[in-house]
Amino acid sequence: MRHHLFRLYLFIVLSLLCTTTASAHFKLSLNVRILHVEHMSDGLNVYMRLPMPYLVAHLLGEADEGELPSPAPYTYNRFEEGKLVHYVDIEQLQESTDGLATLAKQGLDLSIEEEVVKAKVEQVRLYKNGTQPDFATLDDAKYAFQTKPSFTEFEQGVYVGDTTVDVLLRYTSEDAVYQYALSSTLDPGLPDQDETANLILDYSPGGVQVFRARGLLHEPVIVTRSVFDAVVTFIKEGVKHILEGLDHVLFVICLVLGAMHLRPLFWRVTGFTIGHSITLSIGFFGFVPTTAWFVPAVEMGIALSIIYVAVVAVVPAMQQSKNEWTVVTVTGLIGLLHGLGFSFVLHNILQVTSPNIWQSLLAFNIGVELGQVLIVIVAVLVFYLISLLGDRAAKINRYLIAGICASTALYWVVERGSNVLANI
Repeated sequence: MRHHLFRLYLFIVLSLLCTTTASAHFKLSLNVRILHVEHMSDGLNVYMRLPMPYLVAHLLGEADEGELPSPAPYTYNRFEEGKLVHYVDIEQLQESTDGLATLAKQGLDLSIEEEVVKAKVEQVRLYKNGTQPDFATLDDAKYAFQTKPSFTEFEQGVYVGDTTVDVLLRYTSEDAVYQYALSSTLDPGLPDQDETANLILDYSPGGVQVFRARGLLHEPVIVTRSVFDAVVTFIKEGVKHILEGLDHVLFVICLVLGAMHLRPLFWRVTGFTIGHSITLSIGFFGFVPTTAWFVPAVEMGIALSIIYVAVVAVVPAMQQSKNEWTVVTVTGLIGLLHGLGFSFVLHNILQVTSPNIWQSLLAFNIGVELGQVLIVIVAVLVFYLISLLGDRAAKINRYLIAGICASTALYWVVERGSNVLANI
């Protein structure tokens, strides 16, 4: 029996280690596509910003091993240290950007009453990442197209992956538009493209609504003037984020494991909720260190918090605190770490100056809470059913789950700790 349990334990741990990475929260190279949609009396103006690889990567030619493939439009290829790299071709840009504009126009579908509306490209701009103007608001987007196109920064050679494209598209309609659907046909074949963060800001006469979607937008996003419809998109993302963040899930599971009675469980979850709600806002608004070591340090702290609650779950003396304020304080402090994880993910999508920022923050946090409650409910139900098999089964389950969570977290501590040292 023990051999079977050990094999099961080893299998689960190895599976978790193989399918997760230490950077579960802070994807600093997260692909973001922003669309500002301005309502006009005769149609819509769409100001779109997206990474250049989305437009050209799927057009890269094939080649035999060791040979250069034919380049995608507006790019050239070469080998560097045995690796194929792609640069922006400044000569093609200086000749014309019409081809790039066509790719952008063909890659975005806008439908009104289930009919696709043809787009006209008004302007195109390219920037080396880090030199592009702000794009958080409609005014920012308009200003970005007021400057004259300049390709000076590309003269020294810029990777395609370090390039941002801004496109202004015009959609004509005879009547005022109250609802439309946005989708994309682009499929660049890039790593993690399904994690693309899409932000759609709709500026109608009734106000501004912000919609959030993930992925390549192959499934249309229905954009309306409804506050509820906009809020729901951020709630969904909050739920997805905590459910897909394995370290958050393991922490909550151990939190439940160490408090199988409802009253202590309530206070533990309450403390955790208060903590991460505070730092979600604090971290988002930038009231935290900006040094390179801070992000991996927070990640390491999150991993350490999993080990702590796993130990609490199997040490009876640590479960007996009857001081509810102590419980709230401890889990609240741990929640501060997890909240920073939530905030940095959100900060890659939104900017402080984005419209309806508090609405979006609150909706995302509500989604996180709903996801957390779902984990708690499932864990309580599963652990209760196991307890019906007897005290021995419950004890084995407690040690097995805590051991798996702690082992996985220990691996993260080592990996994330090395990232901290590398950035000091």
